[in-house]
Amino acid sequence: MTDTRFDPSSADGRWQRAWEEAGTFTADSSSPKPKSYILEMFPYPSGRIHMGHVRNYTMGDVLARYKKMRGFEVLHPMGWDAFGMPAENAAMEKKVHPGGWTRSNIDAMKAQLKRIGFALDWTREFATCDPEYYGHEQALFIDMYEAGLVYRKSSEVNWDPVDMTVLANEQVIDGKGWRSGAEVEKRKLDQWFLKITDFAEELLAGLGELDQWPDKVRLMQENWIGKSSGLEFSFDLSSGEKLPVYTTRPDTIFGASFVAVAADHPVAQGVAAQDPLAVRFIEECKRGGTTAAELETAEKLGFRTDITATHPFTGEAMPLFIANFVLMDYGTGAVMGVPGHDQRDFEFATKYELPIVRVVASDVSQADAPMAGEAEPGDGVIVNSDFLDGMSVEDAKAEVIKRIEAEGRGEGTTVWRLRDWGVSRQRYWGTPIPFIHCAQENGGCGVVPVPKDQLPVVLPEDIDFETPGNPLERHPTWKYVDCPECGGKARRETDTLDTFADSSWYFLRFASQPDNAPFDPEEVAAWLPVDQYIGGIEHAILHLLYARFWTRALERIGKLEVKEPFAALFTQGMVTHETYSLGDGSWLSPNEVRKDGEDYVHIESGAPVTAGRVVKMSKSKKNVVDPDNIINTYGADAARWFMLSDSPPERDLPWSESGIEGCWRFVQRLWRLFDQVDPSATGEDKALARKAHQAIVAVAEDIEALSFNKAVARIYELTSAAEKAEPGESRNFAIRTVLHLIAPMMPHLAEEAHAKLGQDTLIANAAWPEHDPAMLVEDEVTIAVQHMGKLRDTVTAPKGASKEDLEALALASENVQRSIDGADIRKVIVVPDRLVNIVT
Repeated sequence: MTDTRFDPSSADGRWQRAWEEAGTFTADSSSPKPKSYILEMFPYPSGRIHMGHVRNYTMGDVLARYKKMRGFEVLHPMGWDAFGMPAENAAMEKKVHPGGWTRSNIDAMKAQLKRIGFALDWTREFATCDPEYYGHEQALFIDMYEAGLVYRKSSEVNWDPVDMTVLANEQVIDGKGWRSGAEVEKRKLDQWFLKITDFAEELLAGLGELDQWPDKVRLMQENWIGKSSGLEFSFDLSSGEKLPVYTTRPDTIFGASFVAVAADHPVAQGVAAQDPLAVRFIEECKRGGTTAAELETAEKLGFRTDITATHPFTGEAMPLFIANFVLMDYGTGAVMGVPGHDQRDFEFATKYELPIVRVVASDVSQADAPMAGEAEPGDGVIVNSDFLDGMSVEDAKAEVIKRIEAEGRGEGTTVWRLRDWGVSRQRYWGTPIPFIHCAQENGGCGVVPVPKDQLPVVLPEDIDFETPGNPLERHPTWKYVDCPECGGKARRETDTLDTFADSSWYFLRFASQPDNAPFDPEEVAAWLPVDQYIGGIEHAILHLLYARFWTRALERIGKLEVKEPFAALFTQGMVTHETYSLGDGSWLSPNEVRKDGEDYVHIESGAPVTAGRVVKMSKSKKNVVDPDNIINTYGADAARWFMLSDSPPERDLPWSESGIEGCWRFVQRLWRLFDQVDPSATGEDKALARKAHQAIVAVAEDIEALSFNKAVARIYELTSAAEKAEPGESRNFAIRTVLHLIAPMMPHLAEEAHAKLGQDTLIANAAWPEHDPAMLVEDEVTIAVQHMGKLRDTVTAPKGASKEDLEALALASENVQRSIDGADIRKVIVVPDRLVNIVT
């Protein structure tokens, strides 16, 4: 090696072409090697990638390259989550076809990803908007329908009047559509559903087996599934009706002071039929938030009706309210209000001056003490509760359930928060739902599936977005079709599938891609579950839960042999950057800003710029760093190294220009080190050799634990030791060890150095370096030598050396003799393997 500097502008592309031509990262399903499936959550093709993407994919790439070096057949694929509203919005805004916009973005992002040198099997690439992909999805949807796991019903939905589509509860934020910002309305529509609730128990139980998932993700899913045990019973209403309610705290029944129903409860509708004020209140409820989290934080509002409910034990009449915080789709749509022990009920009772009674106390003596300004949800002893007084909470629950059941008023039951998955979306750019409506009013066949030999049902190309709403619904020809059963006139289903359906099985298609089926079960079983899945915490609930459901559903109907899709999950931190804005509030990208002393200035106009908080890189705030600019300046390996160093991978990583410059300097430092391998050098440095063997083991363990920042630190340490060492065989071994250890992290630099050192093979195909177990054990120790308690020197001694030998070594030190300066030695204190202290 004679070049003094590593030149990524030529090396990066050269080695990327070499890997592609050699098919280095093409996975072979028939390989006898043990298999390892590494997968990052595939991206939405929005146009450009940013350094947040780079961090995510670099982590998976390092692991995939490392696994290959350890002898695994590695599947590390890439594709595109390509359907969804952004493409439709772009079509309306830019007057382009969503497909063309999407394909153009895919081309741009794929080129960017290739420049970073990821070890991806591009032969398995697909986009979810490919008819070849979504046609198989349509077939799976029909399979689930025939197995009773898909159904259609009229349902109240969140309707976005601007995007003209249904929104999931999670897509409604502060009562507004997550993309449009429009006030969400409640509507009744015929919708398609997947019966995820049939799997609630096993989805919950399965979390216990996912011991390689973050605890916080498992807890989030557990809470989302929301299993709760309690009592369902009925209140007698003054209107003559019975009102079923569900409570998880029957022990607090003597603390009940009101009953409340949801705005769309039949009792509320009955009241509204007689009272215009109730109608107005119900309309106000419909404009409010729809998620449990929003209702938890919103102001608790109620409409007091003329109806009362009779307490089942005391016989007292309690007021019945229509309330904005009660959800119709949880329990029975009605609640028993216990203000003393539920904060939501406490706020409501305070607002409407209702009684607040303590019926659970940490100490019986506190039974009549006033409430301290908030509910007391904790455990304790039952008080102020007649026959329950003195009982524990659990005993009181059992006693109330027993008495209610004995009276025939209700029964103990289990309720789930999880609701069936509504998958209908009123938009064009999605997978067409493969069903046909044959008009029943004419004695037709009703709703029938599209015959599988007519799949895929392909989206029409000739659509327009001039009119708001779903272009499929108003298409002049596409929607009209003959019924496959009777041949009569019929129409296609114009709703498309929620895009979460597309990402609920894509990992199966990556593993197996036959033309005539979604996948081959045996080939899928050879690869799945995914050994390591990497992605953002924002997908902890919906995507991961739906993927788990879809996999289990396919297993139940005999399509698969696996139940859980992802064996190990890692949620990486975000890459963050300072935000910049002008006086009018408009955001600026980092390359539009320059620093002027302590201030920031807009380069184009010279206007002052306000530097804001350091937050996650996002296109909306323009605080993104384009990888192309970084690679043009520093090369791919410096960018990759920055993504791996400093911050633990689960934490956010602040982007800094000085940080990437430091990584670039280290690339050049390594290049100079690799130039110092001297085949003619002899001589042994046992300490350096031991450090190299220890690094081989430690870096491997760090990579497998995804502790990349620790692996980076160890490589820095070994590099420094090799730089300082004298030429010799041990130094050559240490340098070559560094070269192999960085191969998964800085692959272009590693290939270039590997070739310059005379190797005619790819280091990507090389084995992970072997270590000598005997070299992992320290057989020498460093001994601190003190005179009168002050450190004067250190000496190296064999581990376990005798007291006499250590004393002799210490006294032989020139520094120690100079300090003693001929004084009489009174005693020598020896701490084995650690310390010698000479007292004069």
